[in-house]
Amino acid sequence: MSLTALIIDDEPLARQELQYLLDGAGGVEVLAQGTNGIEAVELIKAHKPDLVFLDVQMPGLDGFGVLKKLLDRKVPMPQVVFATAFNQYAVRAFEVNAVDYLLKPFDRKRVMQTIEKARARMAAPVESAASLTLDTGAKLDALLRLVEEQAQAPKTHSGKVIVRAQSRLLLVDQREICFASIEEGTISVVTRTVEGHSNCRTLEELMDQLDPETFWRAHRSYLVNIQHIREVVPWFKSSYQLRMDDAQKTEIPVSRAQTKRLRELFNL
Repeated sequence: MSLTALIIDDEPLARQELQYLLDGAGGVEVLAQGTNGIEAVELIKAHKPDLVFLDVQMPGLDGFGVLKKLLDRKVPMPQVVFATAFNQYAVRAFEVNAVDYLLKPFDRKRVMQTIEKARARMAAPVESAASLTLDTGAKLDALLRLVEEQAQAPKTHSGKVIVRAQSRLLLVDQREICFASIEEGTISVVTRTVEGHSNCRTLEELMDQLDPETFWRAHRSYLVNIQHIREVVPWFKSSYQLRMDDAQKTEIPVSRAQTKRLRELFNL
């Protein structure tokens, strides 16, 4: 049985890798690729694919948010395979009737198994589309309530954060992080020896994993570890920049709203 598919992922390398594996699998036609959740909704509506490989964590609208949008707009639900770097999403994936989930980096054998699951599911007798949509909607609503409850629970700081660098997932001690920055929805994390990207979608989400006594939002685009500030540089019109102790000696602006906090931190 041939399948039509979409690949939705904000990471270009992940999309290329999955496209390569699906091309080699045979019998799977990738109709289009998308880079975010908003594109995912429009592409699914336009192409009506059999199968969607959907990244869980994307800027703006994540994988679960995509499914909710489809249900709200009454768009026929395709079969869904969630792609993620974190095993914790496996249970959530099945709670919303996902065919399967794939862990990054992708494994050829695992991708083949997922395709066979999708084919078997399509070939098997299923309940009506309306009934399936209602069932998926109920499960998704329950899942979103669970996610909201977890978001409101007291935060614990494990001391480690995951940084993607050179196709590897590195566990970095937060004390080693010099600063993090966000540009066009992508968060960069810099230490003295490593520069990579976080799977978090916002700096606020990353901050939830870090010690608030050590990390400071010096600017809307920057989160700094105050232990790694090398120098406070006076700037024009009573503003300041922070020179960090990373390899590039990066200079980070301090927003005017945070100037008072800077003075408090260092008795300026």
